[in-house]
Amino acid sequence: MLDDTDRRLLQAIQDNAQLTAQELGERLNLSASQAGRRRQRLEQAGIVTGARAVVSPEGLGLGVQAFVQVQMGTHEPDKVRGFTRTIATRPEIVSAWTLTGEADYLLRVYCTDLGALHRLIHEVILPIPAVARVQSQIVMDQQKPDAPLPT
Repeated sequence: MLDDTDRRLLQAIQDNAQLTAQELGERLNLSASQAGRRRQRLEQAGIVTGARAVVSPEGLGLGVQAFVQVQMGTHEPDKVRGFTRTIATRPEIVSAWTLTGEADYLLRVYCTDLGALHRLIHEVILPIPAVARVQSQIVMDQQKPDAPLPT
């Protein structure tokens, strides 16, 4: 069970994962040791699963963000395995979801330019035997940045 203090702690560390126990304690009106123990308990419970830095795609020269929908021609496990191995190992594919509806997978990708996106789709994804169809949407602007989960 999460209490209100746990929820405020989760919100605080989603906003800034580098907060020290002292800083968390000040925000939550707790001692540093109490705040640290709460954070540790949430980590041990698997509610907090890690911390990451937010890196600017533009700063890395990744000028194109796209969502790629993939429709499979077959769902035979042996044939789909090649696709799932590919999406797991390609650094351009930063997240992937299985879906209901017409598309079977939705991939979020970052590429240096349109040529790199074209190569990813036409030289990597489409040649996979299990893949039947690919549709991509290029992100023009991100209206809301990736946000913390509601607590």
